[in-house]
Formats: sequence, C-alpha cells, structure tokens
Amino acid sequence: MVKNIGLQDRNIRYGAGALLILAGLFLQSWILGILGLIAVGTAYFGTCLAYIPLNISTKKQGE
Repeated sequence: MVKNIGLQDRNIRYGAGALLILAGLFLQSWILGILGLIAVGTAYFGTCLAYIPLNISTKKQGE
C-alpha cells in the first residue's frame, strides 16, 4: 500500500483514535470504539484509503 499519511497527520490520528476508544468505553458505544480503532489503524499503517482516490498525501518529502 502507498503510504500517504505524514507525521503530523499520524499523531493527530493516534490522539483522536485514543480519545474515541476511551469515549466508547465510558459511554458504552461500540460505534465510537470502532471509529477509534480505524483511526489508530490508519495511523499505524500510514495509509488512508479515503486519500487514495482523491490523490491526497500529507507526507512531506523525506518522511
């Protein structure tokens, strides 16, 4: 897969994903938990599938 997520985007996704997972646990909402897992997963793998058809990349040269 093509890596299209830069360092700043990755860190934001990790933080937002962690918050969504915690909110899902506290509010007992499995939907928030799944959204959090998706955000963390895309950050971990460095690829956002929604960016591919739109030809978007937040990576800077050298990352």
